Amino acid sequence: MSVFDKNWLLLSGVALILAVASWGEAQAFAGKEPSKLVPHRAIYEMSLNDARTASGITGIDGRMVFEFTGSECDGYSLNMRMVTQMTDSQGQTNLTDLRSSTWEQGDGQKFRFQSQQYLNDKLGDVTVGRASREAPGAVKVKISQPARGELDLSDKVLFPTQHSLALIDAAQAGQSMLQAQLYDGSEKGQKVYETTAIIGKEIMPGADQALEPIAKEKGLAELISWPVSIGYFEPKLGDLTPSYQIDFRLYVNGVSRELLIDYGDVSIHGTLTALEYLKEEACR
Repeated sequence: MSVFDKNWLLLSGVALILAVASWGEAQAFAGKEPSKLVPHRAIYEMSLNDARTASGITGIDGRMVFEFTGSECDGYSLNMRMVTQMTDSQGQTNLTDLRSSTWEQGDGQKFRFQSQQYLNDKLGDVTVGRASREAPGAVKVKISQPARGELDLSDKVLFPTQHSLALIDAAQAGQSMLQAQLYDGSEKGQKVYETTAIIGKEIMPGADQALEPIAKEKGLAELISWPVSIGYFEPKLGDLTPSYQIDFRLYVNGVSRELLIDYGDVSIHGTLTALEYLKEEACR
C-alpha cells in the first residue's frame, strides 16, 4: 500500500470516529445524557508517531479540519479536509490534500458521498456516489465517479453517523465490544469494512490531568470517558489482522481526542487543537 493510500485510509477512518464528536456540549456540562447531535468544527494536528524502516517514511506533519452540521430533521453533513506533508527516507516530500463530504439522512435511510484527492496540488481520484436502503432491506449503492457502477450491500451495513451513535450507546450501556459493518464511500465507493470496537473501562471525571489546552477549556476533565480501539477488517480477505486500527479517547459528550492510527508499519498521532460549536438549526 502506498503512502498516499495510507493517508486516504486515515481520512476515511477518522471520519467515522469524529462523527462521534458532535454531542451537545451544554447537555454534557449539565450532567444530562446527550440526546441529539450538535453542529461543530474540530481541528487536529497530525504527526508521525512511529514508522518501521520498511515503510520508507521519516516524517509526517499536517492538519485535519472536521465540520459537522445538520439535524435529525434535515440530515447530517460531515465535511473533512486533511493536508499533510510526508517525507521519505530519501528526503523527498509529497503534499497530499484529501477532501471528503457526506450527507446522511437522519434516520439512516439515505447516504451521499464525494471525495477528492490531490497530490502536490494535482487532482487525482474523484469519487461521487449515493446509497439508499430499499425493500426488501438491501442497500443499493450507485456510483457516478470515477466510473459508473452499482453495488448491492447487506442491510446490516451502517453509515458513519449511524455507527457513531451506536458506539456512544454501547459505551454508555457498559458494553465492552461493538461489531458492525461500515460503509462510508471510501476507496472509490467499493469498500465495506467489518469493524470491531473494543470499549475500555469507564474513566471517571478528574482522573486524567494531562489534557490539551482546548480540552481543558471545553471541560473534558470534568466528563466521563472511555478508551476505544476500532479495528477495520476486509471481509473478503478473511484476515484476523485489521487493515488498520484507530485508538482514541471518547468522552460522554462525544468529543474524541488522543487519536492514534496504526497501519502496522506506520502510526500517526492526532492532537485536538481547536473545538468550536456552531449555531444549531432548529427542526422545521
